[in-house]
Amino acid sequence: MKKIFGALLVVIFNSAWAGEYERGEAALENKDYAKALVHFETVAAQGEARAQSSLGVMYEEGQGVEQDYKKAVHWFTLAATQGDAYAQFFLALMYEEGKGVEKNLTTAVHWFQQAAAQGLADAQLHLGDKYSSGLGVDKNYKAAAQWYKLAAEQNNDVAQLFLALMYEQGKGVEQSYAQAYMWFTLSADQGNKTAAANRDLYQTQLTSQQIADAQKLASECLAR
Repeated sequence: MKKIFGALLVVIFNSAWAGEYERGEAALENKDYAKALVHFETVAAQGEARAQSSLGVMYEEGQGVEQDYKKAVHWFTLAATQGDAYAQFFLALMYEEGKGVEKNLTTAVHWFQQAAAQGLADAQLHLGDKYSSGLGVDKNYKAAAQWYKLAAEQNNDVAQLFLALMYEQGKGVEQSYAQAYMWFTLSADQGNKTAAANRDLYQTQLTSQQIADAQKLASECLAR
């Protein structure tokens, strides 16, 4: 009986936390920062990771509070260690830029990896950048291409552009102009001007059959 009662209390508290968090999100969306702050602080102190992450954003951007990078790092850290992917990503950016904490690219990579492993496309993009540049981690074009592809498959236009360049140059992947054209096209279709310029250049250099093959690849990619 005690175990059942305890389990019911957990459900009740979790439900209450969720409601408080959602009210905070609604207030934030309406730019009622004072109200959002109250809702988030109420449950963040109880360990609600999403509220902790939202508080981190508020302090990082100075929304309804005095901008305070150290407090932002504090809240991001609490949420990140609980597995919140967005907090992990934001914390990685803080370490990457040295905001509220000493700049540490190795630690930034660690948190990008945590968020990327959970499928966060922006984290996958940043992780691809780190492997491509060798900043905070050993340079590895194959790993860079793999992370770019994961983000690109989630329609991240910048990742699609960088993956196209990897295929164009044969870095980390087998060189393929058809694949490069395909990813340039998908990125351009989302409004990426650099990708559009590269796609248009390819159209003057590839045969009509090569372009048709690449467009087929793009259609198959979108269908997945």
